[in-house]
Amino acid sequence: MFRSFFIGGFECSSHRRKDGTRLDLLSSTGHAANAEQDYHQLQQHGIYTVRDGVRWHLIERSPGSYDWSSFVPLLLAGERAGTQVVWDLCHYGWPDHLDIWELEFVPAFARFAAAVALLVKQHSSSRIYCPINEISFWAWAGGEVGHMNPCAIHRGAELKAQLVRASMAAMDEIRRVDPEARFIHAEPLIHVRADPERPARAKAAEAYRKAQWEAWDMLSGRLQPQLGGKSVYLDVLGVNFYPHNQWYYQGRTIAFGHHHYRPLREMLHETFARYRRPLLIAETGAEGTARAAWLHYVTAEVLAAVQQGVQVLGICLYPVVDYRGWENDRPCAVGLLGDKPDRRPRPVYQPLAEELHRQQSILPSLRTTVINAVN
Repeated sequence: MFRSFFIGGFECSSHRRKDGTRLDLLSSTGHAANAEQDYHQLQQHGIYTVRDGVRWHLIERSPGSYDWSSFVPLLLAGERAGTQVVWDLCHYGWPDHLDIWELEFVPAFARFAAAVALLVKQHSSSRIYCPINEISFWAWAGGEVGHMNPCAIHRGAELKAQLVRASMAAMDEIRRVDPEARFIHAEPLIHVRADPERPARAKAAEAYRKAQWEAWDMLSGRLQPQLGGKSVYLDVLGVNFYPHNQWYYQGRTIAFGHHHYRPLREMLHETFARYRRPLLIAETGAEGTARAAWLHYVTAEVLAAVQQGVQVLGICLYPVVDYRGWENDRPCAVGLLGDKPDRRPRPVYQPLAEELHRQQSILPSLRTTVINAVN
């Protein structure tokens, strides 16, 4: 499905913060203006597939009117470079004229998604979409604790259902204009357990852990079937996994390497067994000097999972370019490439590049194992 097992993910968040400031990471990192150069530079590191973003808020500034000037250059850059692009259609942001809580939000997003898919079909051989990124996280951050738009409190379940409706409607419309389109649903992969000093919280911790499946369960009709979910809505399951994705219920993070830290291979196996759908590590990465060691760990765990029969199609380094923090504009050194929009080529973080090349050296055996698992 993907041209390279290792994938590069460009941070494309476009939401509004609590203070009303609109973020546009594709612009602030310089990727929007230099996409073709970025694609070519990643190819020098064996990466021929990327995750990138379609900025809905720039395209539909007024209801039903689409200005493609922010998207077509990215689309054509991928084609010229020979890079396969997975397009995020909604990465936390939407146009200001829409109210995410209203019924109209769903058909508006579906119409937009169909328009994108028609344009992509006309100009590109890469027709893979992530309709709405991280429904579960967005429902929590935007609907439950008011951390980002729509900045609501205790409405997480309501927002999650609305995002599921929008995702399904978008897939219906995309398939109408392009029956061969494929989809990724990227969700956080987490592990939560009770603090050993508070064993009475074990039941609540397990319930919280299982809540990570709710978005996929809604899409597939296992949960809240009145929403219209069906198994056909699940294609590739994207699991987003970072070092901080494990914690004690209502408590501190479980440190990587601690004996309570659950191996990634077990989490992948559980996810695959639950849905029997191919998986993609849709986001993973660490900050600073931990970057290379983290990739080494994740790749080894993926290989172990694949050898156990789990179908994993790839690993996406995310973000693949350093960026500035959402809230405080601090430098986030997380990428293979540096956040230096004025420098071309971008500076390369050599320890991560060397580890990536080491992992690619075992790729032939990994590909053989993946093919055997698929068959």
